[in-house]
Amino acid sequence: MTETPTVSPVKTFLAGGFGGVCLVGAGQPLDTIKVRLQTMPVPPAGQAPRFTGTLDCALQTIRNEGFFGLYKGMAAPIVGVTPMYAVCFLGFGIGKKLQMKHPDDELTYPQLFAAGMLAGVFTTAIMAPGERIKCLLQIQQSEKVKKYAGPIDVTKQLWKEGGIRSLYRGTAATLLRDVPATGTYFVTYEWFQHTLTPDGQSRAGLSPLRILFAGGMAGVFNWVVAIAPDVLKSRLQTAPPGKYPNGIRSVFAEMMRTEGPRGLFKGLGPVMLRAFPANAACFLGYEVAIKLLNYVAPNL
Repeated sequence: MTETPTVSPVKTFLAGGFGGVCLVGAGQPLDTIKVRLQTMPVPPAGQAPRFTGTLDCALQTIRNEGFFGLYKGMAAPIVGVTPMYAVCFLGFGIGKKLQMKHPDDELTYPQLFAAGMLAGVFTTAIMAPGERIKCLLQIQQSEKVKKYAGPIDVTKQLWKEGGIRSLYRGTAATLLRDVPATGTYFVTYEWFQHTLTPDGQSRAGLSPLRILFAGGMAGVFNWVVAIAPDVLKSRLQTAPPGKYPNGIRSVFAEMMRTEGPRGLFKGLGPVMLRAFPANAACFLGYEVAIKLLNYVAPNL
């Protein structure tokens, strides 16, 4: 059993959005590296891959595109992440409330995991098109002629290409990634918070360092679950129209045939390097925002 503080839906929504902005700001460079490693083509026999690893990808990006090349595609997640994380934390709160018979009930860890999975479902409507736009911008290298000028241009071109279905390509893959991963995300954070709270004290009094650690570890465990479906999702969302007629099943079949199971873990290095600081920033931002909202609007 674990203590589950009751927070109003409005505060959860606002604080979750602020936490998401903190996450993107802290994690975008390594996210760009992750996507580029995941989507780079398999080299012909005897030739070296475009990037040999995380550091090589970072150095090539900075050398060819400047430091801010690591922040390509950031506008899309910044625009999408505020409502997305707002909805994510709201969904988690709703998932908890649905399982409570009384406001003071303590939920079990399986119940918290179920609430987290519901949050993953909630975010997909925003996450799927935002991820598609972000990934397409991130894989653009330093060619003189670029296909996309920015997030709005990507949206317009995808709409012309296939309407809403083109924008939402990869929705099933996003669900496959986010439902179990978000359940893991929240239950891990709750477990670490509970474990790090000294006996006889409230979670509300946890120090920023302990919140950062709990949030960072939640991010790490989230990506342990999410990395394989994330690779499939990135491949599907950046592929030319018609390349994968059966969606994620076609991506998986091609990857097993050409790269084997190791292909499912491409980008694992930058993912894990990013996971701790980005999600530590997210949860600290969330907790700080909740405390601020409780102070300025106690009755909200």
